[in-house]
Amino acid sequence: MSQSEMSKELNPTQDEFAALLAESLAKEDVYEGSVVTGKIVGIEKDLAIIDVGLKMEGRVPIREFSTPESEADLSVGDEVEVYLERIENARGEAVLSREKARREESWNRLEKQHEAGEKVTGVIFNRVKGGFTVDLDGAVAFLPGSQVDIRPVRDIGPLMHQPQPFQILKMDRRRGNIVVSRRSVLEETRAEQRADIVARLGEGQVIEGMVKNITDYGAFIDLGGIDGLLHVTDMAWRRVNHPSEILNVGDTVKVQIIRINPDTQRISLGMKQLQSDPWEGIEAKYPVGGRFSGTVTNIADYGAFVELEPGVEGLIHVSEMSWTKKNVHPGKIVSTSQVVEVQILEVDPNKRRISLGLKQTQDNPWEAFLAEHPRGSIVEGPIRNITEFGLFIGLDGGVDGMVHLSDLDWNRPGDEAIKDYKKGDAVQAAVLDVDSQKERISLGIKQVSGDPAETIGGFRKGETVTCEVVAVQDNGIEVKIADTDITTFVKRSDLSRERSEQRPDRFNVGDKVDAAVLSLDKAARRINVSVKALEIAEEKQAVKQYGSSDSGASLGDILGAAMKQRDVTDGDEDAVEADAEASGDAEPAVEAAGSAEAQADETDSTVSEPDAEAAPATDAAEAEAEEKSDS
Repeated sequence: MSQSEMSKELNPTQDEFAALLAESLAKEDVYEGSVVTGKIVGIEKDLAIIDVGLKMEGRVPIREFSTPESEADLSVGDEVEVYLERIENARGEAVLSREKARREESWNRLEKQHEAGEKVTGVIFNRVKGGFTVDLDGAVAFLPGSQVDIRPVRDIGPLMHQPQPFQILKMDRRRGNIVVSRRSVLEETRAEQRADIVARLGEGQVIEGMVKNITDYGAFIDLGGIDGLLHVTDMAWRRVNHPSEILNVGDTVKVQIIRINPDTQRISLGMKQLQSDPWEGIEAKYPVGGRFSGTVTNIADYGAFVELEPGVEGLIHVSEMSWTKKNVHPGKIVSTSQVVEVQILEVDPNKRRISLGLKQTQDNPWEAFLAEHPRGSIVEGPIRNITEFGLFIGLDGGVDGMVHLSDLDWNRPGDEAIKDYKKGDAVQAAVLDVDSQKERISLGIKQVSGDPAETIGGFRKGETVTCEVVAVQDNGIEVKIADTDITTFVKRSDLSRERSEQRPDRFNVGDKVDAAVLSLDKAARRINVSVKALEIAEEKQAVKQYGSSDSGASLGDILGAAMKQRDVTDGDEDAVEADAEASGDAEPAVEAAGSAEAQADETDSTVSEPDAEAAPATDAAEAEAEEKSDS
């Protein structure tokens, strides 16, 4: 190079200097805020002096070159990448950072891996609130506690400071946030392993496994990289209340694969399938009607389960437990582990159900009651309940009998008679009917004293009865026939033969009065009596005995003689009745009296007119009686 050229280079013109300055400034804009390559030109204590080619040097702490896995190993002349924050600071030095350079490199690399769905390698190096921090080769990411493993991890120590794969879940470069997951990597690996294992397994296959975990509903069995569920109902043919009764964690068991779900890759296992099914031929072993002993294994609100043999259980419904205890919880009748005798009611091998009966092994209390208390017998017991339709009476054997309103009293209506009874009263009743199928006993209180209508059959038409006045009314009197419970009503027109005496007010309650029986109706439970008919019959009888049509004696003379004879015999009713029966005129006399009564009612006469009518009526009755006597 000539001297003139060297002089020109060392002394550039103004234009050349401006161009050089612009070129220098352009380079500065490119370098600042980016990662550049520099050379270590010196090491002073804990600082490395790095030349990045800007005619100036920068200083970087040596610790920034170390990693969690290794310490920094630097020497003069090594080329390193650093982040250029500023070209010149107040001291005229370039501001450099190795950490930011590594972070920028990591972010660029991680963004590409995240977009491609690739896994990244990192190291868990610290614990923070809610999780852990992970170094991804310069970039710091957050690992939530729920993303550490598939199952909760109690001790994180073995995982600290160990390089392991992670999956990036979320990245935000502007905020500098990265969220990673170790669990997703494990699940993916596990899914691959499960797919390989499931491909080698088949339904019905018998394999061995280890009990990994026990829950209330079953146990999880490790089949060598994949878990299967052994449900509590598939552990044994008998009832198993909790899996811990059969299995313990760590036990090695032989199981059969029942079902494999290809979508969820869930495997259902069974142990009882390796044993013979006790339900085979169940109908022959337990015929309907047979009685067997079993153990109560479980009690529910609707009944109790009884184990007849291991793996075979039947249900005693609450309605089949007791003949008399209704609406009672089964736990008050039987207890768990109790041995009971039951009867087979129904067997359904398809649904694996057996219906049992407990009360069928005991005597039917209604049949026992009927055997001890036949229909018509008298029983006694307390009134347990009073309802709108009758009474319930407690009887022997724990059964109840019902007395309907219509069976409380012969004469009063039931809704009135029931007011006489109170709950707890002891009463007597007659057994009317017993239905063991419907579990019903019909009782009657009024039947205890006998049917008053039966005494009606003891009377005959025309018979004279003595009555007691029990009530006096405007249109007649109510009387009770002596020595019976029969009451009847005597109309005003039947109170006397004389109209002037047909007044109810001439009678008082408690008076005794004789009357003749007019009619009997046993079905209707009714008897009619008449004082008037008795008077007419007595007149006819008097004429028959003490006078005749041609004797010339007046009716007053005849009646006077009859009254005197009646006084002499002192009311010997048996003799009179015998005479009346001998002559055969009792009933005709009453009939004639009825005819005369009808004629008297149709005729308006004075007080003395009945005497005038009595003679023809008496003559007619006498003539009729004589004709019957001649015949």
